[in-house]
Amino acid sequence: MNSGVKIGVISSGRGENLRYIIEETRSGYLPAEVRIVLTDQEDAGAVEIAKEYGVNYQFFDPIGLGREEYDQKLIDKLDSEFVELVILTGYMRVLSRSFIMHYPGKILNIHPALLPSFRGLNAFQQALDYGVRWSGTTIHIVDEQVDHGPVIYQVPVPVKENDTHQSLKTRIQKAEYRAYPKAIKMFIERRFRIEGRKVIFDSKKED
Repeated sequence: MNSGVKIGVISSGRGENLRYIIEETRSGYLPAEVRIVLTDQEDAGAVEIAKEYGVNYQFFDPIGLGREEYDQKLIDKLDSEFVELVILTGYMRVLSRSFIMHYPGKILNIHPALLPSFRGLNAFQQALDYGVRWSGTTIHIVDEQVDHGPVIYQVPVPVKENDTHQSLKTRIQKAEYRAYPKAIKMFIERRFRIEGRKVIFDSKKED
């Protein structure tokens, strides 16, 4: 039976990061259990992955609900599962202040760029349009600004001269699958402390 930190995952899309997180909890690498998967899209890929692994899931329809009202439904469900850490995997809605304050410093997000570069939507295309030589992926703690909170872990990915949106996206996503479980493990094992925007690793425990 799984034990450890109780995780709630919120997703809007394909959910492949969820697959790797679940597998690492079950391999023993992550001292955690995914208790619930919540989505705002009925056909989200995360739902199929949750079904595949036998993880509880629920779709909450946002139509007709304000942000605070919708987020309260998420909070109620997460709390009913005793969730201690909230993980966002391609969640396309901006969380309300009340949600963030309910789980202060306990919400992680992954972004497909090396923050603070290329915040917001279409990060892959932003990188290509800007002509950078490197992009990558960032896992950060969520605060009240979009793609802004303290950075836990980053993985650089080279941008090749012949890259298309899809080819760059594919390579960055492969980096994500390794990076997110590692960052979650760092968080759970309290390998760092936060001072302002800086994440300070103790006794060189980053690796």
